Amino acid sequence: MQHKTGRKPSITISETDYERLTGLAAALEDRNPEMSETMMAELDRARVVRDDALARTIVRMGSTLTYTADEGEKKTVTLVYPGDADIEKGRISITTPVGTALIGLKEGQSIHWTARNGRTHQLTVLEVKQPAESA
Repeated sequence: MQHKTGRKPSITISETDYERLTGLAAALEDRNPEMSETMMAELDRARVVRDDALARTIVRMGSTLTYTADEGEKKTVTLVYPGDADIEKGRISITTPVGTALIGLKEGQSIHWTARNGRTHQLTVLEVKQPAESA
C-alpha cells in the first residue's frame, strides 16, 4: 500500500490511547513543542474507536511490531510511553519521530516520516502483535 509523500495513511486509535496521548502531547508542549505539535497532528487525524473495537492488526501503545524503514532490514520494537523506553531492549517511545509515525498504523500500511536529522524515510509495518490480554 503506497502513499504519495505528503499524504498520510488513515490511522485508528483506541479511546484510552487517544486520551493518554493527548495528555502526554499537552504535557510536552513547553519542553518539546515540535514533538507535541506532531503528536497532536497525528491524534487529530486519527479515527478514535472503543478499546475493544480496535483491530488486533493495528499498532497501539504496548504493541510489538515488525517494520522496515526504506525497505531495509526488518526491525522489531515495542511502542511504549517515555518512562518505559529502552532502545537496547527494542522499546521505543511514542515521543520519538518513529514512535509517533507508528501509532495507529495497521499491518501492510506505509508512512513517510522525518527523522530528527531532517531526512525523510518510508516506514512499512509488516506485523503487529498485541500485549497479552489482561485477565
